[in-house]
Amino acid sequence: MKAESLVFAAAGMAFGLIAGWVIGAQQAAGTRAAPAPQAAAAAPPAAGTAQAPAPAPLDEAEVRKYRDLAERDPDNVTPKVRLGNLYFDAERYEDAVQWYEAALKLDSTDPNVSTDLGVAYYYLNQPDRALEQFAHSLTVDPKHTKTMLNMGIVRAFGKQDLDGAARAWEQVLAIAPESPEGQAARRALEAMRTAHPTLPGGAAAPGTN
Repeated sequence: MKAESLVFAAAGMAFGLIAGWVIGAQQAAGTRAAPAPQAAAAAPPAAGTAQAPAPAPLDEAEVRKYRDLAERDPDNVTPKVRLGNLYFDAERYEDAVQWYEAALKLDSTDPNVSTDLGVAYYYLNQPDRALEQFAHSLTVDPKHTKTMLNMGIVRAFGKQDLDGAARAWEQVLAIAPESPEGQAARRALEAMRTAHPTLPGGAAAPGTN
């Protein structure tokens, strides 16, 4: 899986911003207050959070190498995945989608590639397609925690579905609480429930029993 996809490229920033976003969403009275996918990663971080990493420069020599391999051996999935990864890391998501989709046509059973494709859809402001792709990933591997963690991020930031995000992150904790994904899910849940105490598992709202 390339560079851990959204999980470690954007999730750290998302967790830093999620508390402020939840409060903003409540104040917006039903409007689409969540940032668009690109903005979610590019928005200034909250105080104390790290800046989002700059996109990797596209290695044109690597692109040419893997394009040549893909043309010479069209049934080989590896160069297609590698091209998808190169374009994804350079934040050229439309190109990444093209190659991930081509790879999955040859082998639809790789949950890592499927989830990377879903993340690319998310960055192209297509959260519904992202969630559909994540659902496919989970039919291949029902315990794929990177998919679940990403699903929570897309539900929170792409669909404003905080309950759905919480359920996804709770699944990660149930399966692998000490994994990097489990630790990230725990931080996300804590931030979201602190900002939105009426969510299941949140702190009691002020003035309530």
